[in-house]
Amino acid sequence: MKPNEIEQLSFQMIDSEAGAHGFSADQWPVVRRVIHTSADFEWQQMIRFHPQAVAAGVAAIRSGCAIITDTNMARAGIRQRDLVRFGGTVKCYMSDERVAETAARKGITRAKAAVDVAAAELAGGIYVVGNAPTALLRLIELMEQGAVQPALVVGLPVGFVNAAESKALLLQCDVPHVTNVGRKGGSNVAAAVVNALIVKAGEDR
Repeated sequence: MKPNEIEQLSFQMIDSEAGAHGFSADQWPVVRRVIHTSADFEWQQMIRFHPQAVAAGVAAIRSGCAIITDTNMARAGIRQRDLVRFGGTVKCYMSDERVAETAARKGITRAKAAVDVAAAELAGGIYVVGNAPTALLRLIELMEQGAVQPALVVGLPVGFVNAAESKALLLQCDVPHVTNVGRKGGSNVAAAVVNALIVKAGEDR
């Protein structure tokens, strides 16, 4: 089977096994791709969408926005070649010298320092967190201060310390977001959300 045939068959199997659900026609392709990436149907119960999340994400991608990730793994998982038609970019600042210097000087995580470095590019952009709760917490702090206004936040950090808590805070933010409840998450899942939005941006066009 060809790759696209495998993917389509996988989607058909997911649709069949998922059964009835309460997701909208715009939301379900995102959930389905997350399940496809993780082979975990629990995402049907865990994932949460801000009402404007999909529309805001698609519009941002079609405008050629910057997509910033908290890990190089998430950056590598996003379909960058499909963004070329829109003029978008995908960046990760974790290896940036400014991030390393700031983290060492302030005694904070590199993920948190990377949010500050990326702040100037976040107007109308998408910030993707798949690993570091400290990145999501810092982003929420800046949003509450009015210092940054991303079009969409994909907040799916994984782990035991502050992962669930940071996502619970994001759920209270009136900023378009895709997140989940609980400890699960990951860079691969975060990239899957963005890829579903990229596909939809191409279809809508």
